[in-house]
Amino acid sequence: MNSASTKKSTINDAFASKFAKSMFLTVLGIAVLMFIGTRMFTHIDLNLYGYMVGTIVFLGGFFYRFIAWGERPPTKIILKKGLKLVFSKRTAKTAVSHLAIYDFIKKRGFYRWMQHVLIGWGCILACLVTFPLVFSWMYFTMDDNGYYTVVVMGMDLLEIKADGIIAWFSYNALNISAIMVIAGVCMALYRRAKNMQARAEQKFIYDLMPLYLLLFISITGLLLTIQNVFLHGWMQPQMSLIHQFSVILTLIYLPFGKLAHIPFRPMSVLARNYREHYGEQNMKACKVCGDHFVSVEQSNDVIHVLGVNHIEFNMEDGFNLAELCLPCRRKYRISRFSGVPTHQVKVKEANQNARG
Repeated sequence: MNSASTKKSTINDAFASKFAKSMFLTVLGIAVLMFIGTRMFTHIDLNLYGYMVGTIVFLGGFFYRFIAWGERPPTKIILKKGLKLVFSKRTAKTAVSHLAIYDFIKKRGFYRWMQHVLIGWGCILACLVTFPLVFSWMYFTMDDNGYYTVVVMGMDLLEIKADGIIAWFSYNALNISAIMVIAGVCMALYRRAKNMQARAEQKFIYDLMPLYLLLFISITGLLLTIQNVFLHGWMQPQMSLIHQFSVILTLIYLPFGKLAHIPFRPMSVLARNYREHYGEQNMKACKVCGDHFVSVEQSNDVIHVLGVNHIEFNMEDGFNLAELCLPCRRKYRISRFSGVPTHQVKVKEANQNARG
């Protein structure tokens, strides 16, 4: 036991931080997979080298943000308890709802749901095509028989006709994703221009610039195809560099702006599992109105986290503020300022169950 703990300590001491360790192991893993996928580095497309460097920088930014976020006491609890429930029956259903069909956005309206579907799945399709090509986990070879051989992780997966439907979709997958993203971004920009609440709340750097970056990447990507098919390659090298730099810039920016919610989104599955699992076991009754508003586990975790951060909300009335439902909590705060026991008034808020 002592030797095992000593070995573990020695491995961790080799790195200055969790960020350095995560980044090193990730790049090492990518290198090993590239070695396998490229048949010992014999099939590497150097035209994609810039995208590779940009992706590695993106991973560094992502790990920096994720580790800083994951070290927070509330996040630690959700990650720790949520990971224990990752193999529960509800995980697949929640993942489909949150990550595939965006069912939670549909409640806000069909228009917003459609724009998220177009942008989300357009980006996912582009990533599924781009990253395997960038790291040479997938590539194509062609013999004189008019068939492409699809090579995945160094193994010949299948042969497809060069002029067949599968090959056509392979050629145009990025074009299809670009059209989806352009349509979704235009819908988002139109809504932000017409919706008064969005116009009042939005900021150019945080809200609009990510949309413009996605739009620019998609348009320059489509122009590469147009130049190749209709203009016989006119100025394609220049446009290729413009497109590549725009992708690299966006990858570097992604972990530190609004688009960061994309790689963080899978964590919502863990949070949902945490709430639903403990909610089925025992619900907490509000100390004022008696309504069951949250699980006992979550209520205790909130009180614990507040204590870790040296924040005490123990009231003179004999309860913790976290033991009140949101409507009673708001009314209790009013009572502390007004001196009137508004939290004891048995009247529900008119909009407490509003959707949106």
